[in-house]
Parts: sequence; structure tokens; C-alpha cells
Amino acid sequence: MKPNARGPARRRAGAALAIATTGSLVLLGAGSAVAATSSSGPAKVAVPQGISPRVLKNAHAMGAAAGSTKETVSFVLRARDLGTLEARVNAGMPHGYLSVRKFASTYGRTKTAISRLTKYLAKFHITSSVHADHLDVTTHGTVAEYNKALSVNQSNYMAAAVPASHGHLGRPATVFHGTNQPAMLPANARQAHMEMGDTPMVDKGAFVMLGSDDYFLRQLAAKKDFKAIKDYVAWTLHAAQAIAVKVVNPGGISAFKFNQRKLDLDEEHVYYHVTPRQIILTLARAIEELGVTHPLHIHGCNLGVPGNIETTLATVRAAEGLRIHMTHTQFLSYGTEGDRKFSSGAARLTELVNKTPNVSIDVGQVLFGQTCTASGDSMRQYAISKNAHPKKPVVMDIECDAGCGVVPMRYRDKSFVNAMQWVIGLETFLLFDDPWRIFLTTDHPNGAPFFFYPHLIRLLMDKGFRDGMLQKINPDAQAQAELLKSLTREYTFDEIAILTRAGPARSLGLKDRGHLGPGAAGDITVYRDDPDREAMFATPELVFKNGEVVVKDGKVVKVVQGATHVVRPDYDKSIEKPLNDYFDRYHTMRMEHFKLADEEIIDGDGGAIIVQPVGARQS
Repeated sequence: MKPNARGPARRRAGAALAIATTGSLVLLGAGSAVAATSSSGPAKVAVPQGISPRVLKNAHAMGAAAGSTKETVSFVLRARDLGTLEARVNAGMPHGYLSVRKFASTYGRTKTAISRLTKYLAKFHITSSVHADHLDVTTHGTVAEYNKALSVNQSNYMAAAVPASHGHLGRPATVFHGTNQPAMLPANARQAHMEMGDTPMVDKGAFVMLGSDDYFLRQLAAKKDFKAIKDYVAWTLHAAQAIAVKVVNPGGISAFKFNQRKLDLDEEHVYYHVTPRQIILTLARAIEELGVTHPLHIHGCNLGVPGNIETTLATVRAAEGLRIHMTHTQFLSYGTEGDRKFSSGAARLTELVNKTPNVSIDVGQVLFGQTCTASGDSMRQYAISKNAHPKKPVVMDIECDAGCGVVPMRYRDKSFVNAMQWVIGLETFLLFDDPWRIFLTTDHPNGAPFFFYPHLIRLLMDKGFRDGMLQKINPDAQAQAELLKSLTREYTFDEIAILTRAGPARSLGLKDRGHLGPGAAGDITVYRDDPDREAMFATPELVFKNGEVVVKDGKVVKVVQGATHVVRPDYDKSIEKPLNDYFDRYHTMRMEHFKLADEEIIDGDGGAIIVQPVGARQS
């Protein structure tokens, strides 16, 4: 997860807004700008509003509306299947008119959708009543409560009198209050955590993404005091309810917005004049001094580019003894040898990392078949979009933060490049000495979906099967795979248990996971031995969650909800003053709405929050 990007998707809100005061009703309008959803904080969308631009145009502002003023706000929700409804109306309702109940069940919003709105407003002490059509929601509160809930500032306005003419009644001068700002509502109740919450049985943890966000880059460029940077990192972990920090193409996602198409380790960002090396060292040191267990999780520069092994080796050396985790290294281990100028750098990487104990890695193994790449690295996703299969890539910018891209991809065993990616990943696994510092991943879904793991485990445990698969790949790739052919290593059960369970748990600081000792949580998977390791790991005999049987004979017998794991390092609360000013100036949401509360996760998925311990903060 890049749990600090404001949004992998954009949606239009389905509400109109009206505020009533004693003796007057003003429909408020401010256009229909759309804000992005957020994986790291409360994503928000702009609420399309009514006719206030016309009303306010001829009105005179008289200062801020008193916060204690009571008012009524009506939310008119967008109907479901609006096109069908319009077609039926235009055709004269050929099947007869609908009862209110039938209209509500067919075109009204669902109870879940309405509940999201009313529960959100209730946090600000705003009461709601839902009309029978399931589209109108009438609410009551004060100006101050609505200002906070909707991220607006209401003002008092004076509308001049309108004289009577041509038989139409006139209107006396009227005082009302309103706003010409877009009202903002949370979209999908914190998208990333809510989507994780929709997956039962498993525990979750978010990695917040820093390193291309505007606020951090401003701090670094201005050479801010390191304490302030450290406070910002800690604050972000709290606000996003995250367990670790990830940096993706350090500074490169931001540089892409300034038309840079690459950013090497010591190359300056064209606007902020900072380098990826500075970003990595600053974040790695901040995490170390905050006492966060999992080291900085690094998606390095030049991902997928032939020759990037040089950058990856330089990144490992750049850590200067600080703990770092290099993620999906297969995509970062490409050389330029051979006629095709594309070769494996796995041997060089493993040779260095084997003797660098402060560095751990995961592989990001490519396996053949259809998948869909999803990454915060908009620079590289844009670059590979021409290879999309099918041709339906999406690459987007995210406000003040980063970017993202979704590119469908089909890896083919007869493709030279894809076959070499397969070889490079396996070489990395088989050449790495310490199973506690390498983790089994396909960089789901980028190298392959996670449910391909049993196949990958068989490749690692069964040399005969591996050699058979090697004979099926592209002939030119086979010719460059002499090293892989020579490797006789077969992973043991102990090693598989470490690199899939015990190792990741230790790296993340999950003290009660990944072992069966006293105090363990009792998350256990039991397999029936089978010489076909792929078949064996595909269907467990038993699965225990917190000591309770949830799967038996490959079938789910009880559905339980997992927990969300977070860390909460100390930080100086005064960091919120400059942050608040920054949000007010540059963001389409307020800082207080950016922060994700415990109850939003607990109420949203019915699970629990487990706060993992951190070390003492270093000054």
C-alpha cells in the first residue's frame, strides 16, 4: 500500500446542498470540482450544489456567520440508475407510476450509502432524518457544525430588495448566510482501510507513502530542522493509521509532474533541487530515530529499466549502515549484457546484500499469465503503458502528493524479456543466504497475483520441476540462464516458513505472529504433505485464526474479521500548526479531515486496531 497518496480514483459526489435560515432558503452552489480519494487519509469529494452562484452574485457579504446559528441542510442524493429513470419518464412511464417504496428500492440510495452520510454528520453533532424516497436527507445543526463537517466557511449576505413589476410581487431586502466554497464529504470512508476491511480473515497493515509528497519535499528543499521532518513522518503514520513507511521512486513521482521522465539516485529534482539519495537517507534516519521496527521500504529509482542494477547497488551502499528494505528487487536487477542488452544482475545484488546485514529484500517474482500492475510510480507506469495488455492503462496525478497507475499486463514465457524476469527472480531467491532477510513476494499483483504463491513455492523447493519449466521459456533467455541451471538449491520447509511467515512478522515488529511460542496469537496453517508442493500449498487442511478453526478441509467454516496493525511513534504536536496552514493554503480538504480516527476503522470493518510497540525516540 502506498498508504499516503490522496487517491487512486476519482468519483463525483451525489448530493445537492440547501441551507435554510429563519424566513429564507438559499440553495448553495460552488461548481462541481472533484477531489481524489485517499489511501492515507480521509478522501473527500466535492458536493455539487444548487443555485447560489446566481443568488450570491448580487448579494453583499457582511462577515462570517455566527457559529451558534441553527440551520437545516438538505442533502439530495443522486438517484441510482438515473439513465433508466429518465428514459422511463421521457417515455411517459409505460409500465405505470411507481409507489414511493418501489421508487426507493429501485432508484433510491442503499441503506449502507445513506448510513455513511448520517454517521459522518453525527460525528459533528448534526442530526438527520431520511425521507421515504431514500434520496432526500434533512439534517439539523449549527453553522459551526456544518462548517467543520463540510470544510466551508459560511458568511452573512445582504440581498437587495426587488421591486414589484409587471404583476409580480416584489421582495424585501433579505439577510441570509451561505458560502461559495465547495462542500466536502469523505468519499468511501477512507478508501484504502475500508477496502482492506472488506477482506475478512486476514490482518492488515498500511504502508504510508512518503518521498514525493509536496510537504516533505518542501521541508527537505528548505533544509528544515531534522526534528520537524521527523515529527512530520511520525504525524503521518498516526494520521494514516499505518505500520510502516514506503518510498516509491524517491522524488520521481513528483518530478514526473514537472516533465522529468527519469530521476537517478544523484540526479536533482528540477523544481525542489533535492536528490533521491537525500530523500532515502532522510526518511531512513527518521524511521530509525522514531523507533519504528520495519525499516524504510524502498521502491528504487529506474524500476524496469535495463542497467538499473547499477542504481540499485548504489542505493544499498547509500544507506550508510541505516536499516533499509529493498522491495521487488527483481524489477531493479537488470543488466545490459548480451545481444539484446538485457541481462540478469541478480548475482551482483545478492553478493552485495548477503554481506550487508542492515538490508533486507523481497523479490517480486514474475510468473507467467495475465495480471494487472498497480503502482504509485506514475513515472514508470506511464513508460510501460505502451505495453499494456489489454490496451487499457490508467495513469493519474494525486493532489499535492504523488501519483498512481494501473496497467494490465500479460507475462509470456515465449517473450525474451518476460522469461528473463522469471529467471532473475529465481536466481535472487536461490543465491540469497539468509531466509530471515528475504521475503517471498510476487509484488502482488505486479509480478503475478498472490494466489500464484503455491506455484512459486514449488519452483523453489523442487529443482526437477524448476528445470522442466526452464526448458519451456524463450530460447534466448534459456541461453542466458546458465547460472540458474547450475543452482541445485532446494528450499526446505523451515526456510519456506521463515520467508513467508516468521521473517516478515519479525521485520514488521509483530511480536505475537510468525511463531508458536508462549504468547503467540495462534494464527496457524496446517498442510497435508504432498510431493507436489504446489498442490500441497494450494489447499490447507486447517487454518486457525487466533486459535480458532476458520478453515477445514479447504473450506471456510467460520468467517472472522482480522485486525489492523499500526504504529504510533511520539511526535511534537506543534507540527500541526504549520501543517494546518499548509492544508488550508494548498489542499481541497482540511487537516482535521485528513486524519483517520480509530472508530472509522473499527466501525467500518468490525475488526480491531492493534498498536505495535516502537522503540524510544532518539533526539
